[in-house]
Amino acid sequence: MSKPLAFIFVLSVLCCALILPSAAQSNPPLLLRFPTVSKTQIVFNYAGDLWSVARDGGEANRLTSGVGFEGLAHFSPDGSMIAFTGEYDGNRDVFVIPATGGVPKRLTYHPAEEYVAGWTPDGKNILFSSWANSFMHFEDQLYSVPVDGGFPTQLPIPIAEDASLSPDGSHVAYVPHPKWEAAWKRYHGGQTTPIWILDLKDSSIVKIPRDNSNDDHPIWAGGCIATASISKERRQDRTRSSSNSSVRLSFTT
Repeated sequence: MSKPLAFIFVLSVLCCALILPSAAQSNPPLLLRFPTVSKTQIVFNYAGDLWSVARDGGEANRLTSGVGFEGLAHFSPDGSMIAFTGEYDGNRDVFVIPATGGVPKRLTYHPAEEYVAGWTPDGKNILFSSWANSFMHFEDQLYSVPVDGGFPTQLPIPIAEDASLSPDGSHVAYVPHPKWEAAWKRYHGGQTTPIWILDLKDSSIVKIPRDNSNDDHPIWAGGCIATASISKERRQDRTRSSSNSSVRLSFTT
């Protein structure tokens, strides 16, 4: 290679090295977490705060700006309120805020940590998990607290995580034990989590069939349950029938 060509080659490499980082920094990837969706909005956690953006896209607006963590947001059934877990004054508690923004209203005051799981179908109570009444910090239980304020009520489940109420409020889909550490993809060890369905009328339980898969974050959609699942297969479709309902599940890794 002649000297002029070598010089041009080196100069091109240097230009690419200078231009590419600048282009990457102008549009960096963002870690957006814990999304919740209403008919018109998407609310998510970014950099420890809650942000809102229209479902059609556009500029995101910051809803909260507290010093501590704010996440696990859930829209109320009518989309007018947002319940979330906020870390103010050194503790994680349940808060509620208008969907358009405003001053967060604190609903729980126990020194144990509380994690918002959703709403009751009538929009009058917020569902959350906490170890407040447990003998071990490791074993959470489910509670509901009125959105207008008041004492929490414990649901009749010994241990529960990642819970979701059915549309009619008669059943709870939940994880019956927590993970003592974060799992990783394709993990099939001793802390894999199943999904159980509890009938609140008689406390009977239906265990969703599984093959030692990691199942969590169940969400009711009519008579079906959508859940995140990591199994040995790429995809599994399962149907579970009980005396009063038929639940179809689609698990995708």
